[in-house]
Order: sequence, then C-alpha cells, then structure tokens
Amino acid sequence: MLVHGSMDRGSTFNKVALQLTDCTVVFYDRRGYAGSRSRPPSRSFQAQVEDLFEVLDGRSGVVAGHSLGADVALAGAQQQPDLIRAVVAYEPPQPWLPFWAAHSAGSVVERADGTPADAAERFMRRMVGDDIWQRLPARTRQQRRAEGPALVAELQSLRTGVPPFDPASITVPVILGHGSASRPHHVQGTSWLAEQIPTAELEVVDGAGHGCHRSHPAAFASLIRKAIARA
Repeated sequence: MLVHGSMDRGSTFNKVALQLTDCTVVFYDRRGYAGSRSRPPSRSFQAQVEDLFEVLDGRSGVVAGHSLGADVALAGAQQQPDLIRAVVAYEPPQPWLPFWAAHSAGSVVERADGTPADAAERFMRRMVGDDIWQRLPARTRQQRRAEGPALVAELQSLRTGVPPFDPASITVPVILGHGSASRPHHVQGTSWLAEQIPTAELEVVDGAGHGCHRSHPAAFASLIRKAIARA
C-alpha cells in the first residue's frame, strides 16, 4: 500500500509500481485530492489513518508512505501492527521537533494572508519551483489550487503540538529513507527518527531529494523490498 504526501495523488507512484510487478500494489488518492476530492478535508490527523485502514479493508501488508503519507503509515503501524506488517517512511515531516525548519514548505499554513488556494500555490511553488509552476497548464494549476483546503487542513492537523505517533511504541519493522540531496531538516528529522524507533533501519538514497519516488523509482521500490523482506 503506497500513501502519497501533500499536494500529490496516488498516481505519483506509477513508476514505483512498475518496479514491483511481482507484488500486489495498491495506492489511492487521499481525501481532498484528485479522485477523492469529494471527501471533506480532515478535521484531525486520525481521519487520515482511518482512511488508510478503510482502503486496507482488513488486508495485511507493507505500507510505504512519502512525506505526510509516511506520517500516516507510521501512525497506522503503531495502532494496528497486526494489519501493517512493516513500513517504509520516506522523509516524514515532523514540525513538532524543535529543530524543524521554521520556513519549510508546510509552514504555508502559518501565514494568515490569502486563501487556501493561495496556500496551495505557495506550497507548489516551493516544491517544484516558480518556472515549473508557470509552465503547468492553466487547468492543472486550477486543480491544484482547488486542493488548498485539503492541504491546509492536513498540515494544521500536524501542527497541534501533539505528534500523531510515538516512535518508541512502533514495533513493526521500519525502513526510514532520505535523499543525499534533500533539505537539511528532512535529513536531520529522518535520522533522528531512526534513532527513536527501536525497529528502524536508515537508508540514504544517493542523488535523490524529497521527490525520490518520482526521480528514483527503482531506489524507492528497493526500500519497499527491504521492508517486505523484514516483514
């Protein structure tokens, strides 16, 4: 089961799935994004976890999450370790940590100016750059701006001061990953988490940044295979 991050969608894992043709691979659009636009924005982070359980529908397996999707995977594994047999968590955001960057992409929710659509655009510009954002078709930019309410709601749910999971209480195997070219707070946060989860193993993807699943799909799939082996 593959869980995408903020301002993304399940199809972002298409290239990863092509590396795992011998496995049953499932991914979905989280609430408020793409095909799940009809689902209201999450009022709490737990809603994201419950959505994951709903899609799993009693099937046990390995859950791999990218960015905020990694937070969902880790919280789910803590709550239902018999269902989630192992986790891949690639650069999960942890804004509750004292060293987390004050001006990360997720800090858009802390700005009072503008609308949720404006927040979505700021987030996208931060992640892909102004040039790529401007080159996107007008319809695509409009769709991404329309996902602003989902973005703001889920980022706010991470900024309550209460972490959505307790690292020390996670008992299933965890493969934590970050890229060698990732931003310092992602590297530091992932490395810190690897020290806190008793069952964790840290992997560094050479040359990758935050979007490893798109730029290095074979390497991302390799992390999943490590988790399958440990499960």
